[in-house]
Amino acid sequence: MSQNTPDSDSQKPETIPLQKIPEKEVPPPAEVTVNSQSQQKKKNPNQRLVSLDAYRGFVMLAMASGGLAIAGVVRNSPEMLDQYNGTQWEASWKYLWQVLSYQFSHVEWAGAGFWDLIQPSFMFMVGVSMPFSFRKRKQKGNSTFRIWMHALFRAVLLVVLGVFLSSQSGPQTNFTFANVLCQIGLGYLVVFFYVNRSFVTQLIGVVTILGGYWYFFYQYLPPEQELADVQAYLQEVKHKDATEWTQFSGIGSAWNKHTNAAAAIDRQFLNQFPRYEEPFREQKFWVNSGGYQTLNFIPSIATMLFGLMAGQLLISNRLEKMKVKWLLQAGLICFVISMLLDTSIWPFSIDQWEWHLVPIVKRIWSPGWAIFSAGWAFWFLAAFYWIIDVKGYKKWAFPFVVVGMNSIAMYCMAQLIRPWIQKSLKIHLTTLDAATGWTVTSSLFGSDCPYTPIALSVSVLFVLWLICLWMYLQKIFVKI
Repeated sequence: MSQNTPDSDSQKPETIPLQKIPEKEVPPPAEVTVNSQSQQKKKNPNQRLVSLDAYRGFVMLAMASGGLAIAGVVRNSPEMLDQYNGTQWEASWKYLWQVLSYQFSHVEWAGAGFWDLIQPSFMFMVGVSMPFSFRKRKQKGNSTFRIWMHALFRAVLLVVLGVFLSSQSGPQTNFTFANVLCQIGLGYLVVFFYVNRSFVTQLIGVVTILGGYWYFFYQYLPPEQELADVQAYLQEVKHKDATEWTQFSGIGSAWNKHTNAAAAIDRQFLNQFPRYEEPFREQKFWVNSGGYQTLNFIPSIATMLFGLMAGQLLISNRLEKMKVKWLLQAGLICFVISMLLDTSIWPFSIDQWEWHLVPIVKRIWSPGWAIFSAGWAFWFLAAFYWIIDVKGYKKWAFPFVVVGMNSIAMYCMAQLIRPWIQKSLKIHLTTLDAATGWTVTSSLFGSDCPYTPIALSVSVLFVLWLICLWMYLQKIFVKI
C-alpha cells in the first residue's frame, strides 16, 4: 500500500498535537474499543461463514461413507455380536453394534436415525446458501433477470444430473426423480421465489405447502382394483407379505407404503417414460422398492424454505448470540410440533397414548418428517455456527470445509468412482504386499475378519477426501 493513502496518514498521531484537539472530542478508552470493533465488523460484511461449509462438508462425508458398511457387517456377521458372550461386556457390546447399525442405515418406514438426516440436512443447506448467493450476484452487478435465468439453469441441470447418476447401474436411462439432486432441482425455483421475502411470507409458504400436501394424502382412497394389482405384484414378483403396505391404520393409513397418493401418481407419471427390462420387452413401473416418490419434492420445498429462513437470519445484522438463540428455538418448535403430530418418534411410549395424525416418514417426505428433520438441521447449524464462527474454533473443521466447498464434486465422485477406487486399491496394495511382505490387502479385502468391509469403506472415503483436498489446494471448486 502506498504511504500516501488515507489509512497510512491516519496512523501518524504525532503530526496532530494532542493539545489542539478539543477535550470533548477525545472519546473515552471504552468507546474507542467499541468503535474499533464495530468498524472491524463493517470491513468484512461479506465474510464467508466457515460453519456453512463445515456443516455441508460433514453431511457430504457422511453420505460418501456409505454408512461405513456397519449395517451390513452387523447383518452378515452374527458371530461378531457373540464375541463377548458370557463376559461382563456381552450386553454393552451387542447394544453398541445394534445402535450403530440403526443409526447408519435407513429406518424401514416410520421414525428416524442419523442416516435419515443426511438428505434433509443437504437440502436444508441449499436453502441456507441462497441468500448469500443472491447477495453475491447482486454485488457483481447481475440483473434480476440474469439471476433468475441462472436459477433456472441450475434447476434443470440438477434434474438432468440426478437422472444421469441414477442410470449408472442399468442398461438404459433410469427415469427416476426421487434422488436428492432431482428433488432439489424440481423445487429449486419455488424456493428461489421466496429469497428476500419476509419471514411471515415464507412461513405462510411452508404452512400452505405442508398443509396442502397433508390433505392430498388424507383424501386419497386407492381404487380397489389398483390396490389388488399392487398387492399381487408385491407378493408374486417381489415376494413381500402384507407388512409391506400396512404400516398404519385409521387416519395414518393414508401414509402406508406403496398405497399412498404419491405412489399412485408415480404409477401414472413414470410409465410415460420408456422402461425396458430387456432390449425388446417393455416393463411397467409398479412401485419403488424403497417407497420413495417423485412428489417428495413438494414437501422438500418446505425443508429448503426452513433453510432459507435460517440463511436470512445468518445474513442479517442481528447479534451473533441472538442468531444462535433463534436457531435453537426454531429447532425446539419443530420438535414439539412433530411430536404432537406423531407418537412414533417419542423416546418413550405411554399406554393408550398413540396416534399418527401425520406420520414421520422420510421415504415419502411426509409433512411431519419435513418439520421433524428441520428441527435437527436447525440444531446442527446452530452448533456449527456457534463453535466455528462465534467462538472462533475453526482449525478442527478444516477436513469438513475441504469437502463442503466441493459438495457437488464429492456427491458425483461417491456415485461414480467408488468401485474404481476399490479396484485400484486392490491392485496396488497387492503389488505393495508382494514387495514388502505386508498383508494390507487381506485386511481390506479378506473374508476372515468381519471388520474388513468397515476398513475398506474408511479407506475409500479417505481417498475421496484426498481428491477434495487436492482440488481445494488447487483452488478448483465445482459449482452449478
